[in-house]
Amino acid sequence: MSLVFQVNYNGNLLSADSPVLRADNRSFRYGDGVFETIRHANGKPQFLAHHVARLKSSLEVLHISFPPALEESSLRSMIVELSARNAVERGGRIRLTVFRKEGGYYTPDSNEGCFLLECDPIDESNYNLNPAGLVVDIFPDFKKQVNKLSSIKSNNAQVPVLAALYKKQNELDDCIILNSNFSIAEAINANVFAVKNGVLYTPPIADGCVDGIMRKQVIHVAKQNRISVYEVSLAMNVLLNSDELFLTNVVSGISWISAYKAKRFTNTMSKMLVEKLNESLE
Repeated sequence: MSLVFQVNYNGNLLSADSPVLRADNRSFRYGDGVFETIRHANGKPQFLAHHVARLKSSLEVLHISFPPALEESSLRSMIVELSARNAVERGGRIRLTVFRKEGGYYTPDSNEGCFLLECDPIDESNYNLNPAGLVVDIFPDFKKQVNKLSSIKSNNAQVPVLAALYKKQNELDDCIILNSNFSIAEAINANVFAVKNGVLYTPPIADGCVDGIMRKQVIHVAKQNRISVYEVSLAMNVLLNSDELFLTNVVSGISWISAYKAKRFTNTMSKMLVEKLNESLE
């Protein structure tokens, strides 16, 4: 008999294929909330303290009350329980969605935070570099606005969704999203790093990129290994002038880019950083 996956809704375990959210859910109606994607590796959730800190900061921006059940120790316990029920033993993808309690139209009736925790197995426990490099191009249709909402993982994700459609239509592996100043912001669901002469460059948070957990980890691991990292605005010509380009997110880790237009890239730095990243896992 096949496994019936479960979810945790506000502390209650429910079947994943049963109705969970009401029709007036504010995340559904207005994108009124945020989410965290957490990597399960080596049998446990990774970087959890960083996720909780970012979640608290994001909810403060949105004026949503932080649910006490999502403090690190209790969140870890809920993840461990849900992982076991969903047969996630080593590798997994955990999604935590937090949204304002239903009620009201644009003006909420309450600022109480509600949450939905999901957990699915994935094949790999540790991080592995993608064997075939990604082919990318710039998403031309919309720019990401730079403001206090830019760095959070909002449930309102129209720009990356449209960029993903553009990627699919043009047979690409990913797209680079620019900000309103025509500087590089991020990829569809990842931060962007460029390598030149053994030095790492990545857009600063002030340029509109998501404050990525894996972005932080890569910067930390690089500095531990005496690799210089500069958080600076990156113009579009960086894509043609770099030795390497790679993307980071907490599920995939590091994904190297092999091609942008006629330019081809190596992956020496990417390989080394993946090895060091795996050594840093709990």
